[in-house]
Amino acid sequence: MRGRAQGARRSCGRPGGVSEELHGLRRRLVEFAAARRWEPYHTPKNLAAALSVEAAELLEIFQWLTPEESARVMAEPDTAHRVEDEVADVLAYLLQFCESLGIDPLAALSAKIDRNEERFPKP
Repeated sequence: MRGRAQGARRSCGRPGGVSEELHGLRRRLVEFAAARRWEPYHTPKNLAAALSVEAAELLEIFQWLTPEESARVMAEPDTAHRVEDEVADVLAYLLQFCESLGIDPLAALSAKIDRNEERFPKP
């Protein structure tokens, strides 16, 4: 792993629960890309661009729905499948992006929540 983001230095590979499963998924993504020799294309810039495209594809599903329709999107099997696929694509590119920069996404999220709790105290 290359450089690490400040506040996100803990290893995602620590044992137990979600972090262990996340580490396994990150490893599978690395192995998948390596087997296809895609590493030269998995630069932080390219992965950030791909993440943005996949997030836009997720948004496209909801583009013309009312708030009420969007809340029921998972009730329609075909639409639910599309949402799950796009969520998977977004997460895959986010994990690959984190891997490329040595960021532990769970530690980064925890640090961000800590900062937000300080910035936006309870009323």
